[in-house]
Amino acid sequence: MLALTDSQWDAVKRILRYLRGTTTYGLYITCNSSFTLYGFTDADSVGNTNDHKSMGDYLVFFGHTLVTWKSSKERTVARSSTKAEYKALADGTAEVI
Repeated sequence: MLALTDSQWDAVKRILRYLRGTTTYGLYITCNSSFTLYGFTDADSVGNTNDHKSMGDYLVFFGHTLVTWKSSKERTVARSSTKAEYKALADGTAEVI
């Protein structure tokens, strides 16, 4: 933090410019939208043939509005596709709760 390189300063400035340009953005929830919380999960078992780690994804909707999502490579190798799906389901359930 005390000795940032030029490329790091450029990245900071790019982030600040992006934030300045998106101050009017937000979640748009209409009056006729339902107040139901939906969650969707998926896992790609052994999607990467180099390290055999699966990808876990989830989406959470409030009515028709997407409120949170995540897609990440798991830290460990799943021993089965069922275990990879279960891990994605557990992450998505924790986010909904």
